[in-house]
Amino acid sequence: MLIAADKFKGSLTAVQVAERVTAGLRRAVPTAEVEALPVADGGDGTVDAAVAAGFERREVRVAGPLGDEVTAAFALRGDTAVVEMAEASGLQRLPAGVLAPLTASTHGSGELLRAALEAGARTIVFGVGGSATTDGGAGMLTALGARLLDADGEPVAPGGGGLADLATADLSGLDPRLTEVDLVLASDVDNPLTGPKGAPAVYGPQKGASPDDVATLDAALAHYAKVLEAAVGPRAAEHASAPGAGAAGGIGYGALLLGARFRAGIEVMLDVLGFAPAVERADLVITGEGSLDEQTLHGKAPAGVAAAARAAGKEVVAVCGRLALAPEALGRAGIRRAYPLTDEEPDVAVCIADAGPILERVADRIGRDFLV
Repeated sequence: MLIAADKFKGSLTAVQVAERVTAGLRRAVPTAEVEALPVADGGDGTVDAAVAAGFERREVRVAGPLGDEVTAAFALRGDTAVVEMAEASGLQRLPAGVLAPLTASTHGSGELLRAALEAGARTIVFGVGGSATTDGGAGMLTALGARLLDADGEPVAPGGGGLADLATADLSGLDPRLTEVDLVLASDVDNPLTGPKGAPAVYGPQKGASPDDVATLDAALAHYAKVLEAAVGPRAAEHASAPGAGAAGGIGYGALLLGARFRAGIEVMLDVLGFAPAVERADLVITGEGSLDEQTLHGKAPAGVAAAARAAGKEVVAVCGRLALAPEALGRAGIRRAYPLTDEEPDVAVCIADAGPILERVADRIGRDFLV
């Protein structure tokens, strides 16, 4: 049996989910053969999933989203690195109760990429999601050697708001090692940079942006793309409308400018984590995440795991905190049955607070349903 589940956000990490499901299965069948492969789709928890799969955790000091220094990690195995932008520029890096939609910067994410280059990485999986930022990757680019200047020749202020003052862009100083690596933009988001489906409009409010802030950011990012087009040519405009450009506050756009290729985050991570050989050893796959809902069907980890397992001819069940999908939708996604914590404990607040013990009881039921 293979456990390939994502985190229960706000309750359990993917590693903890695997531990609790394993304990519950073995409560039902003490001799059960269980393999754990915690997964992630490129968002927060991606580095932890890589480390659980055997990558080495590397820690570096980088700039947080507000410029204060933080300790962030990336994962390395051989010449492959997994870099998670949320480690440096994520919402969890902001002080409690503080949001900074106009000024939060991705500079630390660029520093993380540079650290991966210095560690000898030739392939970098760049997982993006959970960002505090809407700066189009501008901070990341400057950390890697780009110059983004105002009309007086001074660096523009950090964050998406500062891009309204951008007059010239010079990317000639970008770290030359970037041309020698395979940079993979791993995301479950295919939004463009700007417009009604762009980063500010769709995700800005989650980062504290008011309607006026959204309009400011959208105009600033459109201006940013125009200035970059003048600097590097038509590809800057093409990248702005490309799928994934709007990922993580537009850091996807910056990554595409660096030559990244965009892939669905869960597909990339399943390759990196070694899912294919693991699923061949399994007779049942257990996946899951905190909420199984419509978003799950659009590139989230459980849908990707289920698709890959189904392609291998394996049966899939899911665990979750909350279930908001009909059995027919689950079936179309390749999931035979879902086991929500709310079946055990109807009070959602209790499920969140006591997710671990409740998940063990749920896994005990799975063991009795499928192993006994």
